[in-house]
Amino acid sequence: MNKHTGTLCVFLAALLYSIGGLCIKVIPWNGMSINGARTLIALVVIGIYLAIIRHKPRFNRWIFLGSLCIFGTNALYSVANKLTTAANTIVLQFTAPIFVIVFSALFWKRRPQKLDISACVVVFGGVLFFFVDSLEAGGALGNVLAILSGAAYGGVFLLNDFPDSDAISAVFWGDVLSAVTGLPFLLQEQPLAPTALFSLVILGVFQVAVAYILLTIGLRTTPAVTASLVSGIEPVLNPLLVALFYGETIGRFAFIGAAVVICGVVGYNVLKGMQDKTAQSQKTA
Repeated sequence: MNKHTGTLCVFLAALLYSIGGLCIKVIPWNGMSINGARTLIALVVIGIYLAIIRHKPRFNRWIFLGSLCIFGTNALYSVANKLTTAANTIVLQFTAPIFVIVFSALFWKRRPQKLDISACVVVFGGVLFFFVDSLEAGGALGNVLAILSGAAYGGVFLLNDFPDSDAISAVFWGDVLSAVTGLPFLLQEQPLAPTALFSLVILGVFQVAVAYILLTIGLRTTPAVTASLVSGIEPVLNPLLVALFYGETIGRFAFIGAAVVICGVVGYNVLKGMQDKTAQSQKTA
């Protein structure tokens, strides 16, 4: 598979991720119940995929760490989506590339450059606007959980950097953990109306299973910088879908914060890509 195909897979994964906000909003369950049910459905799809490619799920401490990142990303996002707006949730989760920078410095001793530090400052400044809004709307807890989801999502982008890791196995075990922890909540829920049930199936099959399969395939040949940039479609499309079909709006300060966060992350990736190209040209000259 070439780089262009890998990038396309990442882009398609981001498109599928973007339907999560709307689907979760129309399901009248709590976040843990929704996450447990959608990952239970996703396990069936991922199990079929693993059988087709004849890949037996592996397990070791690094894959377990990866599975915790998958679980944290999914569970925290689902719960946060019920406690704050879909726009707040997805944009705050989009801080993931900043956590990639921080984790790389802490655990892989990759010294951050001035551009890395500048991006962290800009994004942190954008995040503050969300909490100005949450003081009025009462969504502070949801915002905190969304940021923690972003931290876990940062770990997902680093799955291939873990020693002796296996991304698709981490996805499988992460979904197992989500399904098991969600079961006690599921047992307390009422049956779903047809629309909500349809949304749940869409979440499990496409927004979780197919999206993660595409992401793990795409990350094999797509650099992290390119993947982060391509994934920028998600925090833009996600709240638009919720606004159009669910009628949820974003607050004034949160809107400013969203613009700062998205511009900060995308701008960082563009400038980083230019730096990498310049460095590569100098090496080949």
